[in-house]
Amino acid sequence: MKILLPIDDSKHSEAALQLVVSQIRPLDTEVRVLHVMEPLEYAFPPQMAAGYAPELDEIQKERSKQARELVTRAAEKLRAAGYKTDTAVFEGNIRAVIIDIAADWHADLIVLGSHGRKGLDRFLLGSVSEFVTRHARCSVEIVRLPAHP
Repeated sequence: MKILLPIDDSKHSEAALQLVVSQIRPLDTEVRVLHVMEPLEYAFPPQMAAGYAPELDEIQKERSKQARELVTRAAEKLRAAGYKTDTAVFEGNIRAVIIDIAADWHADLIVLGSHGRKGLDRFLLGSVSEFVTRHARCSVEIVRLPAHP
């Protein structure tokens, strides 16, 4: 079985990771831990040349480093539990990249945490889990945190 585990640095992604470890047998299971970074968008006046603001390159390098560390930590937990694991970090539209990677890699299952946004937050930020559920060619398991009383 091939499981795609898209993560961010949240308790929701940690819950998805814990679900994989606790409910799916590692025998013949391969897990790809994926983190997708939204591209940084800058508004530059037309006269600004590329490389004009070198600190922006440093910001991008730091984001990439943090993303690699995030997927590496998750992969180490999975390997310790006996899973064959690899990692991937991409930049792009989070929803589209998850769908594309799952299709290209021929994932059998996508497991991802839901932030459970509602109202204006959901309208403005969208729902990655809803989009993935609607457009994935494979099964999708959405992990939600328990509701607080």
